Amino acid sequence: MIRYSRGEDGTRLAYRELGEGRPLVLVHGFCGFAAEHWIRPGHAETLAAQGFRVIMPDLRGHGDSARPHDPGAYPPDVLAEDGLALLTELGLDGYDLGGYSLGARVVARMLARGARPGRAVLAGQGLAEITGTAPSRTEPVLRRVQANPGTFEPDSPEHDVERWLTETGGDPLALLRVLDSLVPTGRAELDGIAMPVLVLAGTEDVRRESARELAEALPGARYADLPGDHSRAITAPDFARLCTRFFAEVSPAW
Repeated sequence: MIRYSRGEDGTRLAYRELGEGRPLVLVHGFCGFAAEHWIRPGHAETLAAQGFRVIMPDLRGHGDSARPHDPGAYPPDVLAEDGLALLTELGLDGYDLGGYSLGARVVARMLARGARPGRAVLAGQGLAEITGTAPSRTEPVLRRVQANPGTFEPDSPEHDVERWLTETGGDPLALLRVLDSLVPTGRAELDGIAMPVLVLAGTEDVRRESARELAEALPGARYADLPGDHSRAITAPDFARLCTRFFAEVSPAW
């Protein structure tokens, strides 16, 4: 069932819920949406069966949330602001927080800005990506797709991204606005993350070593591998299994 909240600027934002118990907010990746990353692979069902109230927002510019084209709708750090607004609107206290890929960057920003989950999961991103020292692999390709749709050779990165957008119903201009809003999380901010953190990455993901560095940089983090590359790792049952084990073994910080 789709539910709706409002960002601080009034933008209509969608989210889904499954299960009852301790709240667990999961933030999907770039060009994805809650149903694709959490519901279809079975992660939400598995975690709900373990006693979690799984809350899954669609980020601004994605899924069933609004996709404005006005640059003014994407100020710096707006995705973190939307996430914090949802926590406040739902009155969550005593919750856990996780994200994959872009979602992990959003979770890191939420933590830097004062979110206090008992535990956190940062998956599919590494230290270089979260601190903003790694160049974006997606942005240049997406900009070319937006500027010259339908002109790319089969098997080119642009053709693959264009096909992906068609299959998922993505809005290239809204997604570019999302990328323009992103803010890095500095090392000093990471040092302040006090709760237990699980860092995950695919064994074939080019971000894997950077993810290991992220786990080493965070005071209370542990690292585990997912099978596959960046796009396949999120669909593996191991994601929910590793999260379930982490939550069973590690008590919330508060």
